[in-house]
Amino acid sequence: MAASVLQTCHVACCANRTPHVLSWSRRDLIAFGTCNSVALYDPQEIKIIQLLNKHTGRVNAVQWVHRKDCGPEKQLISGGSDNTVIVWEERDGKYTSSAVCSGHSGPVCAVDGVSLASGQLLVASASSDSTVKLWTYSSGEAECLQTISFGSGFMMDVSLALLPGSEVPVLACGGDDSKVYLYVQLSGQFQKVLTLQGHEDWVRGVEWAAKDGELLLASCSQDCLIRVWRLVVKCAPQSEMAAEGDIKMKEDVFEVKGDVYAVTLETVLAGHENWVYGIHWQPPYNKGGSVEQPLSLLSASMDKTMILWGPEDTSGVWVENVRVGEVGGNTLGFFGCQMSPDGSKILAHAFHGALHLWYKDQGQQGEWSPGVVLSGHFNAVQDLSWDPEGEFLLSVGSDQTTRLFMPWRRNCSQVTWHEISRPQIHGYDMQCLAMVGRFQFVSGADEKVLRVFRAPRNFVENFANIAGTSLEKLMASTDAVGLPEGASTPALGLSNKAVFQGDLAIQSTQEEGENFSSVSDQYKESYFHPLSLAEPPPEDHLLQNTLWPEVQKLYGHGFEMFCLASDSSRTVVASACKASKAEHAAILLWSASSWKQLQALPCHSLTVTQMAFSPDGRLLLAVSRDRTWSLWRKEYLGVDSSEPSFSLYTHSTKDSAVHTRIIWSCDWSPDNKYFVTSSRDKKVIVWGHHGSEDCVGKNNSAVSPCSSVLDVWDSATAVAICPLILSDQSYLLAVGLESGRIVLYKWRPMEDLSSGSDWSKCAETDASQSHTLVVKRLRWRPSAGQAGQRDESESQNKSGHPVWVQLASAGADHAVKIFNINTLTL
Repeated sequence: MAASVLQTCHVACCANRTPHVLSWSRRDLIAFGTCNSVALYDPQEIKIIQLLNKHTGRVNAVQWVHRKDCGPEKQLISGGSDNTVIVWEERDGKYTSSAVCSGHSGPVCAVDGVSLASGQLLVASASSDSTVKLWTYSSGEAECLQTISFGSGFMMDVSLALLPGSEVPVLACGGDDSKVYLYVQLSGQFQKVLTLQGHEDWVRGVEWAAKDGELLLASCSQDCLIRVWRLVVKCAPQSEMAAEGDIKMKEDVFEVKGDVYAVTLETVLAGHENWVYGIHWQPPYNKGGSVEQPLSLLSASMDKTMILWGPEDTSGVWVENVRVGEVGGNTLGFFGCQMSPDGSKILAHAFHGALHLWYKDQGQQGEWSPGVVLSGHFNAVQDLSWDPEGEFLLSVGSDQTTRLFMPWRRNCSQVTWHEISRPQIHGYDMQCLAMVGRFQFVSGADEKVLRVFRAPRNFVENFANIAGTSLEKLMASTDAVGLPEGASTPALGLSNKAVFQGDLAIQSTQEEGENFSSVSDQYKESYFHPLSLAEPPPEDHLLQNTLWPEVQKLYGHGFEMFCLASDSSRTVVASACKASKAEHAAILLWSASSWKQLQALPCHSLTVTQMAFSPDGRLLLAVSRDRTWSLWRKEYLGVDSSEPSFSLYTHSTKDSAVHTRIIWSCDWSPDNKYFVTSSRDKKVIVWGHHGSEDCVGKNNSAVSPCSSVLDVWDSATAVAICPLILSDQSYLLAVGLESGRIVLYKWRPMEDLSSGSDWSKCAETDASQSHTLVVKRLRWRPSAGQAGQRDESESQNKSGHPVWVQLASAGADHAVKIFNINTLTL
């Protein structure tokens, strides 16, 4: 049922902050851990294909099980902070969890797997409980084969391969004692055969590659170096001594089933200037029936660069072939790297979760260019809001950023969502936001100040380019006179300063001169460079060149900001902060034109958790931690009064509130007749003038419940009423739960509420669509149809009633999701 009603249109998320959380398959699918989920991402379509939800803690390691014949992978392994390893298998094009390996007593930080000749899968997992466990998996069953303990040491990475010639599994482990250990399976158990020394700091990554009957092992370390070791089968033990004076590489030898193997150091690669976290061989490919392994090695480092290494054709000396990365910016470096199966694309993930993709230009020899990738918050998303026209979405999160997502039409038909601006990068965790008009918003963070931002000219130009709309029309709709070009942040400041056309001219002459007259010239602010975008920008541009200038600070609250709301006519903004006493729980109203404080509205005794203005702007609804709601009515003070004034119209008391726990969320019906509240007590209630068709506040009767009490069986943390009344005159509500699920209900007004038949459940998100943590906010797109889709005729049925509506959700699992809902199927 649910599949046809709720369709996932977009998921905005990013990779977790761990080194081995990314893996690229031969189907050209990239699997990465994002919060407690594994995301399957298609780099061609630039969208998440499926989310795999089963882990109950952060996913730290993800690895596809590569096949010997270089065919497409069917199995995926993931390890998480819930101390488990999960094997996922493909069935009918979808991946499902096949086995859960439980046994570690600490978070799993690295996993790998190899298919054995017997048809079984051998899995290795390293954990912070100082052990490496080996598991065997076949047909949905997994069991622990062996536990290797390392005392007080930690293994940072594991890699499995099969010894050349004998098909015996060999395990490489790199740890915090700067050594690489080799284990070989002898009579069922893995035994240590060699210790490879040479690194001088923690070994962060190890990976095997098979080439011409030999194995190559690459290891990278925090000593900034990469070492490549060669493992070969030796012929019969050589009895004769090498001639005097011959220089031979030191060999470490071990014996397995009568065969003697030797390990020698092939090369040491020095080129990075900081810890090397990631290492990856170019995947082998099938050539005329035999498997070819290209000698191409990719490394990623905290120095913000990735290097592609390979031996020279003539001398065989390993050299740096390509170096890519970001220059400048206030970011930390790369955590890991992967290469596409054909070696034409390389991908890194950074400390802040961002993906960085480069692809090889077909035309220019050896040139690599940045590509468009998915991006999202790297911590809980607290609030989101559509712009009044429903063309883009703004979200704020505990990762201290405000992000702007919008649809991009790549070619005539394909529409994908992307982050095209990061208006605010703050020093405090963001908490709430409210749009004031199309290109202006107010945001609140864990500080006492509200900040007002306005879009710069450069953003409006790029928005027009990417959305394919007319710039003249946009400039006419915004107050374009005196708009700055962009914004930049001072080195030690939190406020985005406007950069005007004149500043850019001064900057360019300074750059040409380069003779510093003072110290402050030498250490310039991170300067804004105007961009001309035809496609979504990469991460380094988002960090530096897409900020919005701050136009106002609003002072008045005594504690950290908690919620914001603005009215539809863009005249008033309401704000509230955290409060444990009535004196701090007052709502403050601000003028959206002069940004003066208009009045304080005291009523509640604890934090106001959410507020909403009615669609006609007459009423302000507030719900609170004190389990009550309040309604404030706009007073008409005569023609000459420009500033609106609000007074208390009605409020619920402890006795009449119905809710027995904190009220988390509220929303208005589009016709102003009803409002809804949702609470931790698992109840959702619609309020209004019962038995009357009047709008709230236009009737002398009391405001009371107009619906039966809907029990949603879980704490209802978010609620939203669709701005479109359905063709059968019922209202469509979305309820977000603490478990991460989103449920859609239809409600129609009835005289008799005792039967409870006024509510009907239409759909809910399935395991893959749901958030894995609390749903923080739900917002319907203000207009019907799908954002970015031009042809509105398709989105209406024969009676002219819109077919599609869109719902955006923000979750504590770092994800912003957009759902398409087909109203005909409800």
